[in-house]
Order: sequence, then C-alpha cells, then structure tokens
Amino acid sequence: MCLAVPMQVKEIKGEMGKVEVGGVSRDVGLMLLEDIQIGDWVIVHAGIAISKINDQEAEETLKLLKEGGII
Repeated sequence: MCLAVPMQVKEIKGEMGKVEVGGVSRDVGLMLLEDIQIGDWVIVHAGIAISKINDQEAEETLKLLKEGGII
C-alpha cells in the first residue's frame, strides 16, 4: 500500500527541505514544487513533496488518517 502524508515545511535548503507532522520530521525533496515557503503544507510520498495543500486540507486529511488508525 502506498501512502502520501501531509507534512508542514520547517526548513528549506535548496531543493531539499525538512518537514514535520506529529513530532516526526523528515528530509524530503522539494524539486517538484514551486514557491514553497516555510509553514506551507505539502503531501509527501516516498521522500518527495508531490503537491502543496492548504491548512484546511492538511487538517482534514490528518484527521481521517488518525481516525483510520493509519497514523
């Protein structure tokens, strides 16, 4: 099963960034996205940020993942 998770951007260093959700942080590639800023929410899959989402979408998705026992 593949799963993409909303994570918030905490640091940006070139095409790489540090993202966090629920106290877990990861280094991910940001090269697929434009205009990413610290504080933005992104969908992360296999170590790559694949899309940018707004705060409401991130909150709703995280709620569903928690209710499903996935995270």
